[in-house]
Amino acid sequence: MLLTTILLSLREISRHKLRSFLTVLGVVIGVMSVVTMVTLGTAAGQSIQTQIASLGSNLLTVVQGQGFGRGGGSASPPPFKPEDVEAIRTQIAGVIATAPQVQTSVTAVRNSANWTVTVNGTTGDYLKGHQWVLADGRPFSQNEEEAGKSVCLIGNTVRTNLYHSEQPVGTRIRLGNISCEVIGALPEIGGIGQDQDNVVLMPYKAVQRRLTGNRNIQMIMVAADPHYDSKAIQEAISALLRERRHIGPDKDDDFMIFDTKQLSDSAASAFGVITGVVTAIAAISLLVGGIGIMNIMLVSVTERTREIGIRLAIGAVAREVLLQFLVEAAVLSSLGGLIGLLLALAASAGLAALMHVPFLWLPKINLIAFGISALIGVIFGYFPARRAASLNPIDALRHE
Repeated sequence: MLLTTILLSLREISRHKLRSFLTVLGVVIGVMSVVTMVTLGTAAGQSIQTQIASLGSNLLTVVQGQGFGRGGGSASPPPFKPEDVEAIRTQIAGVIATAPQVQTSVTAVRNSANWTVTVNGTTGDYLKGHQWVLADGRPFSQNEEEAGKSVCLIGNTVRTNLYHSEQPVGTRIRLGNISCEVIGALPEIGGIGQDQDNVVLMPYKAVQRRLTGNRNIQMIMVAADPHYDSKAIQEAISALLRERRHIGPDKDDDFMIFDTKQLSDSAASAFGVITGVVTAIAAISLLVGGIGIMNIMLVSVTERTREIGIRLAIGAVAREVLLQFLVEAAVLSSLGGLIGLLLALAASAGLAALMHVPFLWLPKINLIAFGISALIGVIFGYFPARRAASLNPIDALRHE
């Protein structure tokens, strides 16, 4: 009986193709919007977390400054010293590696090609902390670090713009006013807000002597043991630096500590909230689609009043009429849901390519969206179906 009812419903829908399509258009738009937004939000969140993870897990970055909103009249915080880096490495439990960072921007030149790059003066522990494996070449040696040799590792963007398809290792490039031997190439990292591949790594003493002209250290990278509590390590670093920088108990820190794990969790949470809000707004279309289905089903009941009267007169019971109209409403909304899923698949694939995020197919979300679309047909189709089932056969037969 159910199969016969479904076939009758499909026949009735096919008799009014345009009207049926316009009826389920709200469901189509709602399902497509919800599935697309959830898919893209999930993909974007995973992409950002992957990019953050590529910078290294369990990393802390200590920077000079008092955060946002510091008074403009106060003196700038003092830079860090090499002794601060060594103190963190030797005196804080749970620290795997520490590396100073001295950054400046220069123009890199090779033959007729030139490119503006960020030069990051650091040590071999920088690679160890980020867990990077060089794409080519070798890292700095300890002798090169201590002597401040003009050797460098180049990022993928620098390699692409200065070398194209040529082999960079063993060649020389000019960074500002110094000549530097390329001894290695960094792996492709990606970018969060800025291109992390547009970088040249050099021994920090070489950058201090040849480019910045001072012993200032702007940042300190700290790689923490994942078995230790990151918050406890941050508190220990803060206490150590306050003591070394002679900060009184009544004064605020003149440095900040950033945790990549906290950054990743914050990004995931933010994307979750944004995706939830946008999805909730898109879901309103499903409600509009349900109202459209109820409206057209009421019109259908009026148009088919004599048909209902004949069915009731020849022996059909009220629940059979109720089931007939409920199935019609459910089939309509299910077709809308199916069309919406197909459009969402195409939209998600296209937008993922434009946004440069991985395309994801989420079976759970697709099944839930399809189930909700079918449920909407049942919910909003119940009142018209109940109205059809409660018709008096005699009055229905007299209907013109």
